[in-house]
Amino acid sequence: MDTTAARRSILARIRAAQGRAVTSPTPTQHEREAVADYLARHPQGPRPPLEGDLVVRFVEQAKKMATTVDEVAQLSDVPAAAARYLASLSLPVQAVAWQTLESFDWRAAGLSVEFRKPVDSDLVGLTGCFCATAETGTLVLLSGPQTWASGALLPETHVAVVPASRIVAGHEDAFALMRAERGELPRAVNFVSGPSRTGDIEQTIVLGAHGPYRVHVIVVHGA
Repeated sequence: MDTTAARRSILARIRAAQGRAVTSPTPTQHEREAVADYLARHPQGPRPPLEGDLVVRFVEQAKKMATTVDEVAQLSDVPAAAARYLASLSLPVQAVAWQTLESFDWRAAGLSVEFRKPVDSDLVGLTGCFCATAETGTLVLLSGPQTWASGALLPETHVAVVPASRIVAGHEDAFALMRAERGELPRAVNFVSGPSRTGDIEQTIVLGAHGPYRVHVIVVHGA
């Protein structure tokens, strides 16, 4: 049985279990209304309790995912923190960045930053984030005209600026924040939990398989 036929068979059995005619797969008006009501309410399922300071929890979980973390007091400290990190690993001081980071004084920190989408030769990418989740130490990145998804995916090193005020408890809270502030999801929503990795070859974890080798987060407490 090919994939298409198998899918039709599975869906037919589901419709039969629901008491719907196999030959009439179109949802009824009542079913459409029930789905619309469910989506409008956005009910949440069971969640484990998340106690303590969200920033502390985010830092702890991010480190478990092989993300390196620095913490600074204010936004003006970010360029120097990024420069320190790159210097500590002898990484290039040339980078590409989201346009939302143009107001930072990168030049004073000794960095040469271009605000454009990355190409294959770009080794360092600087981004902000929409928010971050404390439960898993994850960055939540939304694509847009000034916040292109490739900025966090193509360069070998990804440096992200995370305002402490944008750290939420879990993914459910991140999606709630998207609905409250954006209304609709953008073309791409990326959840980044540390460097790209794979364990396909003999179950050995390899970093940088499908994206950055390194993810470094700068948490800004005064933002």
